[in-house]
Amino acid sequence: MIDSVGHAEAVDRAQALLAGSPQPDLHQLHVDLRGQVLMLRGRVRSYYLKQLAQETIRPAALGLELDNRVAVES
Repeated sequence: MIDSVGHAEAVDRAQALLAGSPQPDLHQLHVDLRGQVLMLRGRVRSYYLKQLAQETIRPAALGLELDNRVAVES
């Protein structure tokens, strides 16, 4: 089981994964930790990018629930 230090590292890993994405829209998204939930927030231009953001950070969310609160704005 991941402890609270590991959870904090999950946020850092998720942010690094977003920052390393070739999609510039993903660089503007934010990741927060609320208890056992890794929350993804921000705005993107399409549902595809929302899903891509979620799948991009999924490897960092091991042992945590993933809550995608990204808004799609055209």
